[in-house]
Amino acid sequence: MTEVSDREPPRRRVPGPARPVRPGGRQPGPGARPTRRPSAPPAAPPRALRLGSPRPRLRLIGLVLTLVLCAFVVRLLQVQAVDAGTYAAKAEQNRYVVHTLPAERGGITDRNGVALATTVDAYDITADPTMFTREQLEIGDGPEQAAALLAPILGEDQEELVDRLRPENEGLRYVRLARRQTPQVWNQIKDLKTALTKKTETDESVVNVLAGVFADPSSKRVYPGGDLAAGIIGWVGADGKGGGGLERKLNDTLAGKDGEIRYAQSGGRQVPTVGSTETPAVPGSDVELTIDRDIQWAAQHAISEQVKKSQADGGYVIVQDTATGEILAMANSPGFDPGDLAHADPDALGNAALQDAFEPGSTAKVMSMAAVLEENAATPMTHLTIPNRLKRGDRLFKDDVDHPTWYLTLNGVLAKSSNIGTIMATGELGRTQEEANKVLYSYLRKFGIGGYSGLGFPGETKGILAPPDQWSTSQQYTIPFGQGVSVNALQAASVYSTIANGGVRVEPTLVRGTKGDDGRFTPSPEPKKTRVISEKTAKTLSQMLESVVDDEEGTGTKARIPGYRVAGKTGTANRVDPATGKYHGYTSSFAGFAPADKPRVTVYCAIQNATEGSYFGGQICGPIYKQVMEFTLKTLQVPPTGAAPANLPVTFKP
Repeated sequence: MTEVSDREPPRRRVPGPARPVRPGGRQPGPGARPTRRPSAPPAAPPRALRLGSPRPRLRLIGLVLTLVLCAFVVRLLQVQAVDAGTYAAKAEQNRYVVHTLPAERGGITDRNGVALATTVDAYDITADPTMFTREQLEIGDGPEQAAALLAPILGEDQEELVDRLRPENEGLRYVRLARRQTPQVWNQIKDLKTALTKKTETDESVVNVLAGVFADPSSKRVYPGGDLAAGIIGWVGADGKGGGGLERKLNDTLAGKDGEIRYAQSGGRQVPTVGSTETPAVPGSDVELTIDRDIQWAAQHAISEQVKKSQADGGYVIVQDTATGEILAMANSPGFDPGDLAHADPDALGNAALQDAFEPGSTAKVMSMAAVLEENAATPMTHLTIPNRLKRGDRLFKDDVDHPTWYLTLNGVLAKSSNIGTIMATGELGRTQEEANKVLYSYLRKFGIGGYSGLGFPGETKGILAPPDQWSTSQQYTIPFGQGVSVNALQAASVYSTIANGGVRVEPTLVRGTKGDDGRFTPSPEPKKTRVISEKTAKTLSQMLESVVDDEEGTGTKARIPGYRVAGKTGTANRVDPATGKYHGYTSSFAGFAPADKPRVTVYCAIQNATEGSYFGGQICGPIYKQVMEFTLKTLQVPPTGAAPANLPVTFKP
């Protein structure tokens, strides 16, 4: 049997973590300080990272660097060796600026050295558009602000200035804003630039928008006489070249040769330390004309007043030295001011005295009479019975007035300007009308009709003269009295100068000579001279022309000049309207020379389409002839001859 004990059974100990034993083997008791746990054992050291070999990487980097350096070397060789010239040229182009130095244009003077056209200092206003950009000025409206300031000074459109200051080509460094401005204009711009610069020093908000505006020295053509002799002189265009008249014809002589200046620039300004190269300009030569300023003024004033009074389309006056062929005056009305072409009438530009072709009318009868006398077909005393009407071909011809039968000498036919008498006289030039036509044609050509005058003037017309085999039935009879043939004013004047010069035609001249930069005067070549009729015939014609003015039966009595013997002829022709090509109105004219027995000066006047008052040549051109001739004779100090006139008879008793 099993014994039972009253003691509790022993408790089963659950195994737990072992307590640490304090040093000395003593267990901690109650109230004892807890023992410090021992630290964890140190971790095992990590395995060392094993790197690859650096040599491949170094080789790769070295290769890349070598390639880069090779590229730089190749490029350097290309820039400094292969393409060195090209890049140097581009650098020069961007760095250096070349400006033209305009040659001073030669002056134009009258025969006494009075200036008619001259050149004064001026400036071309320019700009560098790159100096108006936002990056340069730090504002977006630089061109607009600059244009607003410049437009009133330059007289240019503001929007156009903006377009020039902001061109499509952003790299453009040079634009011209205005040509040939006066020094006063450039001074205004400089004052504005200076004022803006001073403001920028005290006010950071102010921008000098005119810093990129500059000026190139230039020159400007001026005409001291205004419209005086404008038809002869012409004008100079905006490009500095002659645009009309002698300015155009003699442009190479007047213009000279431009030079140039080349200098380094930075920011639109010249770099003074770099230096510059300059090729000086060669100035043009001065040109001395044959015209006399005072006589030109008298002629221009007289024709202008009469054109205005007659309410005519226009008119011209030619004054010529009978012996030398030199033109002393060539006046047109209406005219123009070559220094103010913007306000000129386009129809008035040019030289109408040389460019207008018109039927001369009865002033041409002197050539018919010259042929009759030279061919011994009649004499001044030959009697002609002039009916009221004359039938030739299929037409009836009449004089300018109805009249009973006239009994006139050949001298009287010219004095009374009879168309019928002229037809009858020229009919004696040949056995047939065809032969007579050929003879008359040969004399017209020798007088210069149908050919150029010899001036070589721009736009000059040679008129119209058909060969005789092309003359219509009516032209065979109208050409002898100046219808059916056309001339210019100088051709008409030259006819009378030829008679005054003893029958020798001298080609007209406008230029006496030139004076170069060295001051030496070079005269123009001697004009061509041609014998047209004999001296005897010329003297007889002079006496006959005196009857036109001195005889009471003559048509040119208003051209008389007290103390002087005057030879002249009136003309009143049907006028061809240049706009329609049909006859409309009249060409009124007067031509003559004085003194008649010792000729010195020829004056020719014509007025186109007078609509107020008389249209007869003797009535409206006779007084102009007198006025201009009187002034010219006094200016040239030509004394009266004192010899008595021939007083050839005009009529005869049947």
